[in-house]
Formats: sequence, C-alpha cells, structure tokens
Amino acid sequence: MSAAPAASRRRFVLSLPLLAVLPWSLCSAAATPATPGQMLGPFYPLQPDPAAGNDLATVDGRGRALGTPLTIVGRVQDTAGRAQAGVLVEIWQTNAHGRYHHPHDDSAPPLDPDFRGYGRGTTGSEGDYRFRTVMPVAYPGRTPHVHFRLSRGGRELLVTQMYLPGAAGRQNQRDGLFMSVDAAARSRLVGVAQADAPGTLHFDIVIDGGR
Repeated sequence: MSAAPAASRRRFVLSLPLLAVLPWSLCSAAATPATPGQMLGPFYPLQPDPAAGNDLATVDGRGRALGTPLTIVGRVQDTAGRAQAGVLVEIWQTNAHGRYHHPHDDSAPPLDPDFRGYGRGTTGSEGDYRFRTVMPVAYPGRTPHVHFRLSRGGRELLVTQMYLPGAAGRQNQRDGLFMSVDAAARSRLVGVAQADAPGTLHFDIVIDGGR
C-alpha cells in the first residue's frame, strides 16, 4: 500500500469534528445525571383525582390548610437538557400533623379537612411545573419529604421524593431511604431554597433521556 492513501486517511480523520472521533463515554460525560428513583410508598392515592389541581392546601375553596405555606417549582428535562412538556407531575405528602390523607394511614395525628394531600399538574412548554402546599413534617421512621410521580401518555417515567434543605432537613441523615442513595446523588433529591422567594423550594427533575 502506498504512503499517499494512508496520508489521505490521516488528513480525513484529523478534519472530522471532535465529537465524531471521541469515545462515546467522553461525548456523554456532559449529560445531566438523572434524578434518582425512590419507592412509591404505601400512600399513593387509591383513586387519583384527575381534578385535584396543583393546590394541595385547600379543598373546594373552604379555607387554607394548617402549616407553613410552601410553593414547589421546577423544570422537568431529560439527561440531554431538553425540556419535557406535557408530563403529568403528581405529588402527595403528609399534612402539618404528619398524617397522610389516605384510608390506609391510621396513625394517631389528626386529618386536616382543608388539606387535600394530593395534587397534579402538567408541565408547560419549558417543562415547568408549580405546586402550592404546606411544609411536610417528619413522622416515625421518615424525614420530611414530598412524593413525586411523573408519567406521560399513561407511561410512568419516574417515581422519586423531594427532601428539605437546611435546618429543616437535618433529619435527612437519619432517614434510611434518603441514605440508601449514593452520596454523590443525594443532592439531586433535595429542594433548593429561593432567597428571592421565601417559602419556595426549587426542585428540577431529570428523567432518563431514553424513556
């Protein structure tokens, strides 16, 4: 084989875009890690209410639920950074006393008639979502948390949980489910307080780009 064809191949390879010749593992290194999955838990609604809306802290407009008001906002995207519009986001949690609004929760804390305990909404064109609720509280065996379930077209995309930051989240280190997640990934399960919006937690969710 002459030297001329070999030299031509070398020039061709060197002229390729960098991403075309890098190993795939290096090309995908910049991908955003997916939000860790968590268990659904026993208190997902037996019959989710399609009319629940994104405000958990009132029922039929009767009044506001007890507890510290909390707004949760965020964006749903895939691991390539693409906004995910049209994703159904469902959340559920305890009331301010530490009890779920669910028939299988027979614990001692009282129910709050003004706390719905479950909400749902569909992400906008930028993958954005928003919920109004109250600050969750700890109960035996669990640190404060909010359950999330994401689906689209009836297909489940992710089940996870959001934990509290700062002083309210100090119990996280004693929560077995939170600590079962790899240390490097735990931060992706913790809401971020908004300095310019007191009472608001920002929780971005990243789903597997292959789903």
